[in-house]
Amino acid sequence: MSTHTATVDWQRGDAEFARGRYSRRHEWRFDGGATIAASPSPDVVPAPWSDASAVDPEEAFVAAISSCHMLWFLSLAADRGFIVDRYEDEAVGTMSRIAPGRHAITEVVLRPRIAFAAGKAATGAEVDALHESAHERCFIANSVKATIRVEPR
Repeated sequence: MSTHTATVDWQRGDAEFARGRYSRRHEWRFDGGATIAASPSPDVVPAPWSDASAVDPEEAFVAAISSCHMLWFLSLAADRGFIVDRYEDEAVGTMSRIAPGRHAITEVVLRPRIAFAAGKAATGAEVDALHESAHERCFIANSVKATIRVEPR
């Protein structure tokens, strides 16, 4: 079993907290040293109390699923002797109301575009099998209840 650490750090500064007039911008610090600017989406908390240039939790959720899937795909492709030159995914998460006052990411669509090295490419059926196997192994996908679809481009 492994553990994973992230520190979420927010500071009020001199903002009017009790009146809700404070920035929600904060930082995510990871055990490997990366620091990411984070904020709620301006769709959820309007500016100036959010920061559209920062990563919001919903974006991070979609990116984590996409990244996990990609890492498994690359590993499985390498194991089978294929050579991937580039992998690009334009993943999209859909937020929906699941009950009065409650929302959730109910679907994530992965839309990977993969370029293989000449002579070391997988066939369409082999790419589909790699995606299926990557999806089954992805730790993040195995941890969520949202529907996750893969639609190779």
